[in-house]
Amino acid sequence: MTKLANIDLGDFPLLLAPMEDVSDPPFRFLCKEQGCDMMYTEFISVEGLIRDADKSVQKLDIYEKERPIGIQIFGAELDSMMRAAEIVEEAKPEVLDINFGCPVKKVVCKMAGAGILQDVDKMVKLTEAVVKSTNLPVTVKTRLGWDEKTMYIEEVTERLQDVGIKAISIHGRTRKQMYKGEADWSLIGKIKENPRIHIPVFGNGDIDSPQKAVEYKNRYGVDGLMIGRASIGNPWIFRDIKHYIKTGELLAPPALEEKVEVVKRHLLHSVDWKGEKLGVLEMRRHYGQYFRGLPGIKEWRSKLVNTDSSAGILDILDELEQTYLLDEKLQTVL
Repeated sequence: MTKLANIDLGDFPLLLAPMEDVSDPPFRFLCKEQGCDMMYTEFISVEGLIRDADKSVQKLDIYEKERPIGIQIFGAELDSMMRAAEIVEEAKPEVLDINFGCPVKKVVCKMAGAGILQDVDKMVKLTEAVVKSTNLPVTVKTRLGWDEKTMYIEEVTERLQDVGIKAISIHGRTRKQMYKGEADWSLIGKIKENPRIHIPVFGNGDIDSPQKAVEYKNRYGVDGLMIGRASIGNPWIFRDIKHYIKTGELLAPPALEEKVEVVKRHLLHSVDWKGEKLGVLEMRRHYGQYFRGLPGIKEWRSKLVNTDSSAGILDILDELEQTYLLDEKLQTVL
């Protein structure tokens, strides 16, 4: 049984990684339905929070059906981090998570996200200050190091645990690697073998199938898995992994009808939460992922991303479904 502070996450929890412009409430709800045990918000700028910026404040929105959930923040200034921690606590999540892993240049250049991996002492100091500023359990998401010469994650985990974090999620790449190459979980495995470490350790990076999930679970002994990019357009990955862990059998992929139904719900939730214009606009990144591998999907995707109304998109989705199902029937007859 994996426990994060007083939160019971089950035997081997699957977590949804915080992803900018992806892990918003409409998408999180779909992942929760498919068995995700704990989710995190998109990362939120502490400077935006303390200045009451609309985009940052909106990301604090959480709903009862999503719990347990963590709100993730990023920043580099001690006072801002402490003030943001107080604001996050008012939103009443189960967990406050600190992002020390985002590799994006505009974040890193401010010594936030993965940028702070260049200064481990400051990383520890900021974390300790946040822990002392809130009654929420504090967790951290980070990477192996800044580059191949600074992979101090074993030391970092010990020091962050010592200042009070309740769990750590580790992406098996350095900042220099960004998302290139294969994630290296060997150091994550070593951390789990360290008798000093008693907090949950969640592995992240390249988990894109049930088979790989079980392989890494057994090989590295982590307490759970955090899944990011592989869930985009595929919230079913949580269901599939859980079923495979339990039975050793692979589930059939979702039928086209189910995919279309989920895309429709995703769109309508997006519009409901963000408004028609932004809700439609921000759904455009998802269509190619949902229908990846479908013959002729380029043309359908072009139609979807060039339509400005949710009603128009729903019509196109109906047309897409009917066209492919008709093709299947014709193929069966032939």
